[in-house]
Amino acid sequence: MRVVLQRVSSASVTIAGETVAAIQQGLLILLGVEDADTAEDIEWLTAKIAKLRIFNDTEGVMNLSVTDVGGDVIVVSQFTLHAATKKGNRPSYIKAARPEVAVPLYEAFVNQLAQHLNKPVQTGRFGANMQVALVNDGPVTILIDSKNRE
Repeated sequence: MRVVLQRVSSASVTIAGETVAAIQQGLLILLGVEDADTAEDIEWLTAKIAKLRIFNDTEGVMNLSVTDVGGDVIVVSQFTLHAATKKGNRPSYIKAARPEVAVPLYEAFVNQLAQHLNKPVQTGRFGANMQVALVNDGPVTILIDSKNRE
């Protein structure tokens, strides 16, 4: 499971002209699911995200989590995070999970993250053509892969 976390001062997701998610301060999370992902990946990753100290304290030091600052979260499915670009110029998405596997894991991720945050998590719509807008605060952008825990 791979995520791109972006600390935002605002973010939104629009589908066919309708805004389906919008937040102010918080995190925009792009989530890529692969066939090998399990409930253990979800638990590790959601706990990590809820506690990750990437928001500034009163001294301007990144010392607070999204939970500490009362921030909101949007999760957007993003199968292209599993693009393989080693051969040729057309990315391969062979590692990305098919919808029948990815949708339940995506939904479990959203639900588990909401439990860790103790508040609802907004989402895009799985498989939809989405327009994602954000103001990246910092900018702060972090990549996390549950299979490569650095």
